[in-house]
Amino acid sequence: MPQKIVIGVTDCSKYLKYSNWILGYSEAVEVIQLSHWAKNFEEIKKCRGIVLTGGEDVHPRFYNKPELYKYCYETDVNEARDEFELEILKYTEANNIPVLGICRGLQIANVFFGGTLIPDIPTWGKFNHSKLPDDSDRYHKTMVDPSSWLYTIIHRQEGTVNSNHHQSADIIGKGLIVSAFSPDGVVEALERKDPEGKSFLCLVQWHPERMNDQESNFVKNIREAFVEAVVG
Repeated sequence: MPQKIVIGVTDCSKYLKYSNWILGYSEAVEVIQLSHWAKNFEEIKKCRGIVLTGGEDVHPRFYNKPELYKYCYETDVNEARDEFELEILKYTEANNIPVLGICRGLQIANVFFGGTLIPDIPTWGKFNHSKLPDDSDRYHKTMVDPSSWLYTIIHRQEGTVNSNHHQSADIIGKGLIVSAFSPDGVVEALERKDPEGKSFLCLVQWHPERMNDQESNFVKNIREAFVEAVVG
């Protein structure tokens, strides 16, 4: 029996949504749950790809703006997780491991590359990107740069994506570039400025793992491109 391809998925409150979404691509894929509380960082050595999931606010001290902490949801900050996932990114960059970052995953990756975050989007004068009053995801348009690497995956310049976040990328990290925006100018995707010869890095602010339309190019094409990069 052929050995399965192992993908690490970082832990969060909705971990099963992400792991099931990845597992749904192929029976040849296996998932390992990576988390700071399990102290299982060494398991990353088994992984050929990493999914950075959504969840808590990134503490502003990690992007040298501790004074912005007052804008975070205080019950929604986990510095141990921040440190754990920054170490994961250090490992993936050093070992050319494909990474798919989703929502918070985009944010922690931007911080890893030296970028900063908007700690609360409405306070910074943008539309509300958080969940709706009934606890469901908000949906809005997003625009993809037709000259971007992301466009070669999605093949769409515009689409509708879900949204459930109050933080977003601000100053973009070194070596990264914005590849999609929402109509109000919030960053919806980041990618490498120069991807040639470097490992797969796709960072999206929406949640493909739980979008209503799982056949959308903003969902299935991203999962397919990531898993194919993992398989090599």
